[in-house]
Amino acid sequence: MSSEQDDDFAPSQTTGYKPGEKKTLDEYKSLDANDESLNKWKESLGLHKATGPSDDPRRVVILQLALEVEGRPDVVLDLSTPDALEKVKDQPFVIKEGVSYRMKVKFRVQHDVVAGLKYLQVIKRKGIRVDKTEEMIGSYGPNAEPYEKKFQVEEAPSGMLARGHYDAKSKFIDDDNFTHIEWAWVRIL
Repeated sequence: MSSEQDDDFAPSQTTGYKPGEKKTLDEYKSLDANDESLNKWKESLGLHKATGPSDDPRRVVILQLALEVEGRPDVVLDLSTPDALEKVKDQPFVIKEGVSYRMKVKFRVQHDVVAGLKYLQVIKRKGIRVDKTEEMIGSYGPNAEPYEKKFQVEEAPSGMLARGHYDAKSKFIDDDNFTHIEWAWVRIL
């Protein structure tokens, strides 16, 4: 990745926020084992059931990325397999100029707790960055059932100069691990 791309994907830092110490799933399970309310909280995170295939080391598995526009069916990009991930580069979303839209992601957490999962998206047109989105997704425990997160509603650019093809690169970051997705984001008509 070039230095410019590294700058594009540098997450912002919240002043005064310091992430907690990383703990393993076993450490969370044994933490204050006699505290009933803490045990209920740990159960809600799914800490008593590690999931995921042993040959897949990923903690966060992105299953789908979708575009939600009121009045039409969602446009869904299947990201569940490496082949599907490769195909999304050639499947742009198509939306009308000035329309309100929302991105959403469906993902699964496996093997361990994920703390502070963030979503970063950089949109470029003709190689020039026109938008950068950064949103905190949250912390999740391992679960066989996927989670879904809807992002803030945004408005597509409008006007003759805004019409055209935009490229997007997305990154889902947890701790030092990340999943990088490159896709042909949107064509505005």
